[in-house]
Amino acid sequence: MNHAPVSAGTTHIPGRRRRTPRSIAAALLGGVLPLLASLFLLAPTPAAAASLTEVTGFGTNPSNLRMYEYVPNNVAARPAVLVAVHYCTGSGPAFYSGTEFASLADRYGFIVIYPSATRSGACFDVSSPQALRHDGGSDPVGIVSMVRYAQQRHNADPNRVYVTGASSGAMMTNVLLGDYPDVFKAGAAFAGVPFGCFATTDGSGWNSACANGTITKTPQAWGDLARGAYPGYQGARPRMQLWHGTEDGTLRYPNFGEEIKQWTNVLGVSQTPALTDRPQPTWTRTRYGATGNQAPVEAISVQGTGHSLPAAGMAARAITFFGLDAG
Repeated sequence: MNHAPVSAGTTHIPGRRRRTPRSIAAALLGGVLPLLASLFLLAPTPAAAASLTEVTGFGTNPSNLRMYEYVPNNVAARPAVLVAVHYCTGSGPAFYSGTEFASLADRYGFIVIYPSATRSGACFDVSSPQALRHDGGSDPVGIVSMVRYAQQRHNADPNRVYVTGASSGAMMTNVLLGDYPDVFKAGAAFAGVPFGCFATTDGSGWNSACANGTITKTPQAWGDLARGAYPGYQGARPRMQLWHGTEDGTLRYPNFGEEIKQWTNVLGVSQTPALTDRPQPTWTRTRYGATGNQAPVEAISVQGTGHSLPAAGMAARAITFFGLDAG
């Protein structure tokens, strides 16, 4: 075999083939590839995205609600809990898919509970005497059982429990803040009515006078209704954020003013706004009792909007009102 010339300064060893650059590369790859393969096998796979999960057997549930929860992958060690309550004809999974609360939970590490009504029409009970009394029965009892389950199962912080909802869920937000001021620290009601406004005594779940905005009371009378849900309670009262579209044809706009009367009275603050501004062109925001992001009462009127809340960006404003985006 003829050997290639040996360059100056290089000793040629007879009987040994000089390795070409190609053979060296092959040798290196032959050693590196198995190493890389082993590293890929040992590397952790990316965590699966969090998903909505149904929970059964969560506690006392007199009206057979269904419970769904969303626990983000980055859930805090001592997480806050947000209950997000759907509209009539809706469901927990639909409210999960159609709102921004889960993506906000991903960002800030809190847990979201999505109750589902199971009765015909999928409205929540905000009308019966049982629903309008602390531990009286019906849907509020089942929802509070969901909260207590989350506190036990996920080490959730009992001092950071909040509720929000749209339409029927907004009415339930008002009801839960009246029934359980010891459980909820704040609420955000999107197109609701005051606590007790939808009350009926004939077994019907619908109160036309309230829906049409024709029930008006003094602030004191509204406040007494909410306080009367839990006789003897002397503790702190939850803060309230209220939203309503001026063109709402389902739960008409006068209910917005009646809610403001009720919760300013319950929280013992003036009905004269401490601040009025426009965070967006169609929003008029009034704050009562303080001017900051966690005022006792915050009310946002949405010009030209019907019964279609929350819209984009509103969930984030509710999270700020709760303080869940702090830190």
